[in-house]
Amino acid sequence: MAQHPSAASRGQRRFIALIVAAGLVGAVFMSLAMTNTLSAFVASITNSNDTAATGSLVLQETGATGTAACNSTDGAGGISDNAYATCTTFNKYGGSTTMIPSNATGTTNTVTTTVNFKNTGTVAASAFTMAFGACTQSNNGAANGSATDFCSKLHVKVVSGATVVQADTTAAALANTTVTLPAALIPAVNSGSTVPFTFTTYIDSSAGNTYQGLQASQPITWSLSS
Repeated sequence: MAQHPSAASRGQRRFIALIVAAGLVGAVFMSLAMTNTLSAFVASITNSNDTAATGSLVLQETGATGTAACNSTDGAGGISDNAYATCTTFNKYGGSTTMIPSNATGTTNTVTTTVNFKNTGTVAASAFTMAFGACTQSNNGAANGSATDFCSKLHVKVVSGATVVQADTTAAALANTTVTLPAALIPAVNSGSTVPFTFTTYIDSSAGNTYQGLQASQPITWSLSS
């Protein structure tokens, strides 16, 4: 006669099966909860064009005819220095070696020189200055007078159109001074327009024979700032 499993054994097997099934269901729900896929919605935007860059401020000087330019970036350091300290192309005082004294009003025997400035960069400037360095005296030619204050006899005037930029004074008085130019004379950024400056120099009428054969030199630094 065949033997049948007892009722107790069959009950144990059903119980064990229920426990395993319950464990599997729990594992599935735990997995779904941990991966956040049961009931979440997600929306996103990624900005892929977030950039920032600097512009440039470049000062350009040209002669009266607009040729032979000097640029602030012409120095060895280029745009990193942006300070061209050896531009010898333009002699603001005219470079004459045969000047003689003017009349008392300073209207005769004058030398006039015009230069133009542009901002060829991409950044607008807020200030423009003209700084005069020290005035130094030297000999001109073989016959030289004995005076030692030639810079005090060399007069300088600067205008831009009808605007007086620097009133008539001597190169000695201008030494180590800075002129802040009017806002209207700040070169516009990358516009192609130029701002002219005209220098007029003459020798004071009081200069006698002791001032013959002498020469004065004075550097001028032009600076744009943003």
